[in-house]
Amino acid sequence: MPIRILLVEDEADQRQIIQTILLSENYQVDAVGAAEDAIEILNNQSFELVISDWQLPGMNGEMLLKEISQIAPNCGFILITAHSDASHAINVIRDGADDYLPKPFDKQSLLFTVKKLIYTKSLENENKQLKQQSKHRDKLVDMLGRSTAMNRLFARIEKAAPTSATLLISGESGTGKELAARAIHQLSNRTKNIFLPVNCAAIPESLAEAELFGAERGSYTGANKTRFGKFEAADHGTIFLDEIGELPLILQSKLLRFLQEGTITRVGSNDEIKLDVRVVAATNRNLMEEVEVGNFREDLYYRLNVIPVTIPPLRQRQEDISLLISHFLDHFCEQHQCGKKSLSNPALKMLLAYPWPGNVRQLRNSLERLVLLSFGEIIAAEDVEELELTGNNPKQAFLLPEQGLQWEDHEKECLLQALSHCNNNRTQAAKLLGLGYKAFLYRLEKYKI
Repeated sequence: MPIRILLVEDEADQRQIIQTILLSENYQVDAVGAAEDAIEILNNQSFELVISDWQLPGMNGEMLLKEISQIAPNCGFILITAHSDASHAINVIRDGADDYLPKPFDKQSLLFTVKKLIYTKSLENENKQLKQQSKHRDKLVDMLGRSTAMNRLFARIEKAAPTSATLLISGESGTGKELAARAIHQLSNRTKNIFLPVNCAAIPESLAEAELFGAERGSYTGANKTRFGKFEAADHGTIFLDEIGELPLILQSKLLRFLQEGTITRVGSNDEIKLDVRVVAATNRNLMEEVEVGNFREDLYYRLNVIPVTIPPLRQRQEDISLLISHFLDHFCEQHQCGKKSLSNPALKMLLAYPWPGNVRQLRNSLERLVLLSFGEIIAAEDVEELELTGNNPKQAFLLPEQGLQWEDHEKECLLQALSHCNNNRTQAAKLLGLGYKAFLYRLEKYKI
């Protein structure tokens, strides 16, 4: 779009000459003969630059400058003056003008001054944008990464955060789902209000409704007073429902009602309470698979998943591992006052080669342990070996017995152990074995489990 300039000059011939010169450079120019007319236009339109004569009928150029500083503070201002003495020029600049042109001036002087100011303003605007971006990224400081996957994640968070939409964050354990939720809150207009994390898996099912939505006095045994739930505590802020897939079905319906109506009802009450709470949920499960097997409401899934945010596992952004290692190493050296430590090349290679199935959480814990337990300033390969990391070479993770084995018995035993380990949660058991859900169900059917 062309640069818009407002010219204020009471002499018609001079106004025409200046306007013609500016139009010849493809600037869009509006021209008026009085400051009062300029103020009226500025109240309704925006301009990048105002060029005004000093001597005007009624309000002069200096008075106009003061008005513009209130109406359009980001607008550039050049004052044309017949006073070429230095003291007057200093006063003009001190009062807020960006530059001045002493009369008489030629075409080159006019265009040079205009172009210089436009260029300066563009740099100022670019600098403001960079500072704003930097301020936003500072709030994402604990979410480190330069990979394409992380840059996409940062862009999604920055775009979604200022809205009031519900978000569903998905990702494996240890990827940093709560960090993402906190960043969303920090970049929203709710940042001055509470961010309340709730681990749905840690709430006993018998107390879950009262814990989330509150309870009236006497509504159940032990309810000696009215209890405010998590949603009421988070009013005007953000509630983070971690492990949303663990929420019992009966509470899923109540959560759905809140998302639709914005109201809750305490246990033992019939009164609805209107709340203003933004909901951010997270899960390490495949909720669509949970929907298919009847563990999760389909309508709630779609209501939560207004803006999906997926955090990539560490193995899918290996270029970020060295950055994270450096960050955690410096962080824990400072936190534990261990002095500056660094990794030997063999130690670094071992850490970079490991697939980190526990993601950033596992990497973070490993670096803290290395800082605390290693001797000297250099962390050696032997120190890394003491972490007893497994999985560097997945092909050697299982050793076939010399006598061999009965494959079907072995497979059946793996299925049974996975189910036992996951409390008969089929979705989690399938993930534990690295199987697709349908492939897992097929094997259960095969072995009549």
